Amino acid sequence: MTGFLWHELFMKHLAGYTHVESPQRVEAILKRIRKSPVAASLRFIEAEPAKIEWIERVHDPEYVKAILTLEIDDAVVLDWGDTVATKATPAAALHAAGAGVQAVRLVLGGKISSAFCCVRPPGHHAERNRAMGFCIFNNIAVAAAHLVEAEGLRRVAIVDWDVHHGNGTEHMFIDDDRVLYISLHQYPHYPGTGSAETTGSGRGQGYTINLPMGAGAGDREYLAAFRDRIIPALDEFKPEFILISAGFDAHEDDPLSGTILTTSAYRTMTVLLKVSAEKHCKGRIVSFLEGGYDIQALAESVEEHVTALAT
Repeated sequence: MTGFLWHELFMKHLAGYTHVESPQRVEAILKRIRKSPVAASLRFIEAEPAKIEWIERVHDPEYVKAILTLEIDDAVVLDWGDTVATKATPAAALHAAGAGVQAVRLVLGGKISSAFCCVRPPGHHAERNRAMGFCIFNNIAVAAAHLVEAEGLRRVAIVDWDVHHGNGTEHMFIDDDRVLYISLHQYPHYPGTGSAETTGSGRGQGYTINLPMGAGAGDREYLAAFRDRIIPALDEFKPEFILISAGFDAHEDDPLSGTILTTSAYRTMTVLLKVSAEKHCKGRIVSFLEGGYDIQALAESVEEHVTALAT
């Protein structure tokens, strides 16, 4: 059975504040999933808060403390005006980071076969010491660090198909050969990182794979990248666990991108990663909600993604 992790706090972060990364994103996903046939194959799980030490594996302690002790009357701007905190944000961020660790532990323990973490705020732009790009804590990095540091895994793969490059995730594992980071993203585009020439450093050399996509790239280009680059890289790496930064903002209807993926592409990409997980790591796969800002396209794409995970 596939786990679906969420919490009411994810719909309170930024409540009452006009922002493209809105509570309506999770509300629309939940409404769609609960009415979908896939709901019968899901185990709905309330996300638990992360332990501070889990977050501090990838974030500086001073930064973590600063976020969790924010005093907020209305809203606080954390980064260039696009990353905002409201009263529920510290608790929501703590639960978003905790959901990933909770999910991977449930999968490793055989309680669920895979999971989708329907979390807000998203995470892959968050750097070690700063919020960025709507992200507070780097949720997927917290989970990956838990797998290698606490669970002793030697090979964890992260596939990031958000339209924006996951600069934070890349930087956190740039010199770590235990984590293979693969990103497909529009380039050049926010945040300006993710060139094909960035391939890792030190013992992590070769364990970062950036696959920049031009504006106008769609299903054909993305699926070719999976066929020619991503699947072969996973076959060589032989991951013990696969994590997905599942942004849905490369969709043709999304207002923040110039790429044109169709809704069905998200099912196809998920199936390809699921097959790889079944081949290499007993099907162990957990995905994390990142971007996706057209509400209807987001809800439909998540349904395709979760259906593929649960089938």
